Amino acid sequence: MRRTTPEKRVTPLDFRYNNIYLQTFVHHIMRRGKKSTAMRMMYGAMDIVKEKSGRDPIDVLELALKNVGPVMEVRPRRVGGATYQVPMEVPTDRRMALAMRWIIDAARARTGKSFSEKLSAEILDASNNQGTAVRKREETHKMAEANRAFSHYRL
Repeated sequence: MRRTTPEKRVTPLDFRYNNIYLQTFVHHIMRRGKKSTAMRMMYGAMDIVKEKSGRDPIDVLELALKNVGPVMEVRPRRVGGATYQVPMEVPTDRRMALAMRWIIDAARARTGKSFSEKLSAEILDASNNQGTAVRKREETHKMAEANRAFSHYRL
């Protein structure tokens, strides 16, 4: 039998915008424990978003996360020797984690410019329902729709 899952840690709010999503974003961006570098990149991206959109950057970020977060995804499930891709609803915390990961990956895949500029461009695209991260969500939904016949194998 599997052990119990550890309890979720409480992520502190970031100090500039008092937002939990921004702090989690910084943690996802961070590489090799360089948090100050990740924060500088994130805040730089937020400044560019504010400058380009003219709106509150937190609102734009939350809209982007809402647009990118998948509602359904497929999970493999073994039934009698065969593995089926079973569509399942995505929990809220995983939805946000996937949205952040996809936005960051899409920003890293962009060419040229600094990371702050690439990240801000991806956030703006995602808030307008465009860009690579939104395409990734569409692919995930298509997979779930295509495998709807196996939804009765859901746990």
